[in-house]
Amino acid sequence: MNILTQKPLSRRAALQGVGASLSLPFLEAMLPKSAFSSTAAAGSAIPRRGAWFYFGTGMNMRQFEPTDEGKNFTFPRILKPLEKFRGDLTVFSGTCLEHGGGHHGDYTFLTGVEAKKGGAIQNTISCDQVAAEAIGRDTRFPSLQLCIQRGTGFGANLRTLSWNRNGVPLASENDPHVVFNRLFKVDGPEERETRERGFRRRGSILDVVLDDAHRLEKKVGKTDKEKLDEYFNSIREVEKQLERDEDWSVKPKPEIDPKYADRYADSYSIHLPGGQFVYDKYAKLMYDLITLAFQTDSTRVITYVVRQESSGGVFPEFGVSKGYHELSHHGNDPKNLEELAAVDTIYQDHWAYFLERMKAVKEADGRSLLDHCLLGYSSGMGIGHSKNRLPTAMFGGGAMGVDHQGHMKLKDDTPLSAVWHTMLDRLEVPVGESFQDSPGVIREMVG
Repeated sequence: MNILTQKPLSRRAALQGVGASLSLPFLEAMLPKSAFSSTAAAGSAIPRRGAWFYFGTGMNMRQFEPTDEGKNFTFPRILKPLEKFRGDLTVFSGTCLEHGGGHHGDYTFLTGVEAKKGGAIQNTISCDQVAAEAIGRDTRFPSLQLCIQRGTGFGANLRTLSWNRNGVPLASENDPHVVFNRLFKVDGPEERETRERGFRRRGSILDVVLDDAHRLEKKVGKTDKEKLDEYFNSIREVEKQLERDEDWSVKPKPEIDPKYADRYADSYSIHLPGGQFVYDKYAKLMYDLITLAFQTDSTRVITYVVRQESSGGVFPEFGVSKGYHELSHHGNDPKNLEELAAVDTIYQDHWAYFLERMKAVKEADGRSLLDHCLLGYSSGMGIGHSKNRLPTAMFGGGAMGVDHQGHMKLKDDTPLSAVWHTMLDRLEVPVGESFQDSPGVIREMVG
C-alpha cells in the first residue's frame, strides 16, 4: 500500500466536497511510516484516553469483594457480569478515601483533600483535570463531565467529579441528546451567527471586567492585590477557553453513522414525566456516547457520576422495595442486603455492556478502543458508610503497558489516589512521584 511512502495525514485532515468538510476518524494513514514496523510503534501513535466513574453510596461489599487473589480469581455475584473481561480488569481490595465516608466522599474523590468541612468548601484541582491539561489540549473538548443529574450540585450531593485549578467545580450534563449535539451536530447558518455574536459579546465583557479590575488594583493593599491576582488568573482561564471555542468553531465535527443521530434525536433524561424514563435505555445511551466521544477523538478525558451520592440510584424496573440510600442502611437485614446486591449487579450489567462496546471498536493498530483507554471506578464509601473497603476497579489500557492482576489485595487503607496515580502514569501525564496522598504507582500494574 502506497501509504508507506507518503507523508502521514494530519489528525486534523478533512474531506472536502459536496459543499461540506468532514473530519476524518483515526486512520492508518495518520500513523508515521515507522509505525508500521511494529504493532507497539503503531499503538504508541494512537491517543491515550482516561475516564473516572463514581458509584455513590458505596456497594454491598460482602458480595463485591473476591475471596481469592490473582488473575484467576473467582468472580463474586456483583462482579459476575464482568467475568468475560477477566484479562482487561483489576479489582482492588484495601483502598481508602481519607476524607471519604459519610456523604462527602464525592467532594474529595478525585482531589484527595478535605474539600468539605462543616459549612466551608475549599477544593483543589481534580486528577481528571490534571490529565486534561496534559492530554486533552488537542481535542475539541479537553474533558467531558457527565452525571445522572445536570449541573454541579455544589453545597449538596455533587453532580460532578471535576474541579479546575481554582477549586471551581465544572458542571456536568445529564441529557444524552444535549451531549450528542455538542459532539456531533453540525450548526446551520443561523446557529453559527448566534454563536459568533456570543463570542464577540463574551470578549467585550471580559475586556470591561479586566479594565475595571486593573483600575481597582491601584487602590488596594498587598493582601487585596494577591486576591486580585487570583481573579486575573481566573479571567485568563476564561480568555483561553474563549480562544479555544473560537478556534474549534470553524473546524468540522466528526461524521458518524446516521443511525446514531436518530437514537439521540430527542431529549432523554431522568426528568421525563409520567414514568417514561427507563434506566436501562439511559445507561446504554450514555455509555455509547462515551465510546463515540473517545472513538472520534472528540475528547480524551471523561468523568461520569453514574450514581449520585445519597440520592436516587434505584428505578422502578429494578424491582426492589427501597431507594439505594435506604438500602445502604441495611441493619444486617437479609432482605436489604439482597436487594442492595441486586441493584449493584444491575449496574455491573450495564458496565459489561460498556466494556463490550469499547472492545468492539478497533483502532488503527488492530487493538481495541478499550486497549487504548483506561477506565477507573470507585465510590466515596464502602459498605456501612465507611471511608475504606471501597468498591474499586480499573479496566483497559492493554496498549499502554497495563498488566492487569485480576484481584489484587493492597495494603489495608491504601489511598485511593494510588489507583488514580497509576492511571495517570500509564496515560503519560507527568505528575512525578508525589501525587495527592498516593504512596506511589502500583508497580505490579505497570509491568
